[in-house]
Amino acid sequence: MPSFRPARLLAVALLAVLPGALLPATAAQAASRTVQGGRLDWGIKSSFQSYVTGPIAQGSWGLTGGAATVGGSQFRFHSATGSYDPASGAFRAGFSGGVRFTGHKKSDGSYELDLTISRPTVRIQGGSGTLYADVTSKERGSGRVTTAAQVPLATLGLSGIDMRGGTTPVALTNIPATLTAQGAKSFAGYYTAGTPLDPLSLSVDTTGPAAKPSKSPAKPGGSAEPEKKSTAGRFEDAAVDWGVRRTFREYVTGSIGQGKWTLADGAEDGGALFRFPKGKGTYDPEGKTLAATFAGSVRFTAHDGLDLKLSRFAVALKSGRGTLSADVLSDGKATKSVPLVAFAAKDFVPKNGLAVLSEAPATLTVDGAKVFGSLYKAGTAMDPVSLAVATDAKAALPALPDLGSGASASPSPEPTGSPAAKAAPVPTAAEKDDGSRTGLYLTLGGAGLLAAAAVTVLLLVRRNRPSLDAS
Repeated sequence: MPSFRPARLLAVALLAVLPGALLPATAAQAASRTVQGGRLDWGIKSSFQSYVTGPIAQGSWGLTGGAATVGGSQFRFHSATGSYDPASGAFRAGFSGGVRFTGHKKSDGSYELDLTISRPTVRIQGGSGTLYADVTSKERGSGRVTTAAQVPLATLGLSGIDMRGGTTPVALTNIPATLTAQGAKSFAGYYTAGTPLDPLSLSVDTTGPAAKPSKSPAKPGGSAEPEKKSTAGRFEDAAVDWGVRRTFREYVTGSIGQGKWTLADGAEDGGALFRFPKGKGTYDPEGKTLAATFAGSVRFTAHDGLDLKLSRFAVALKSGRGTLSADVLSDGKATKSVPLVAFAAKDFVPKNGLAVLSEAPATLTVDGAKVFGSLYKAGTAMDPVSLAVATDAKAALPALPDLGSGASASPSPEPTGSPAAKAAPVPTAAEKDDGSRTGLYLTLGGAGLLAAAAVTVLLLVRRNRPSLDAS
């Protein structure tokens, strides 16, 4: 991420599907709306990332809960939920996913630096905004571990932004963030209150009006619904989620590979992972064995000649261990059923008609290492594997991370050039020349970008949300 910070580079995008021309907000438009789907991109603090992974701390960071990376050093949090009131501009959006930083490894294997930030939430009311997050941190010096939910981590610079009058999606771009006193304490003392953090950007979809919470009718006598029973035999609905390896994806789409990935045959993009659906096979809960095949493929191509396609994924479970295999097409050479990674699967048991394994750590096999050439050795940690099998026809598989409308399937490298180039989103080729959505962008900038307090209104033609399984 570039070291410069654009001078008060603020943008708010309020897009709406309008019948014909841009019209004044109606009473229906002003009704409170539900935030459902979207993403938050935030690097937390890029210099902290560099410190953690540098020669002093000699540490690393890892993603949890479906968080992804985008650009040079930003983390992408997903599946926004909350509310938005166009009349007052009040806004609340909570996101899923987290990132854990560890460094200064001690002789006993623990870390002196250990900080996890997850479930960020943006709240805006009356022109002021705050970023909250769940924080688990180890106190510097004493080593005392504390966990706190929804800590007010940073104040947001919203000067000149009017949140009123929009519908969907709602987007904020490059919003300055400043560490609060409580945030500094949760940050284990590495920074003081008032320290600038990385700016953040978000885009969320809204539907509405916002629904009022409803109470489910009580069961007679307060009894719980009986658990659905699972039986050994065939199943017809399953999915396996795997991102291959985060750094491999970043290499492919970054400045070196300058490439992309392409999903086909029903595979879906979840930001930090790919979903291979329509799983079929056999499962024996008592014997703890499973054999399944899945639809979908992913193909990685890069300017350095890389051309790797993985398809017809399969999972085998036995004695608490699992293997993920796939057909491999690399540089024109095809190989069937290559065991790519191995993972632990001791807790894979059905409950209420659904057996779920979430983010099981996975390591590269000997055969898998050959697939990636000299990039990784056998035993290298790859992205975790998640598996879900519906043992009851009525059970629903876990939902994919919801990135909201307009999210690209392959995250692009961070844009280069002047700060002005980042002021507003640029439509992709798939979003141009459609006319099905008209967006009103209010772009506000500081010195060197726009005249003080100037407002530029841009009409941007956008297309409807692209399909997740589009190639």
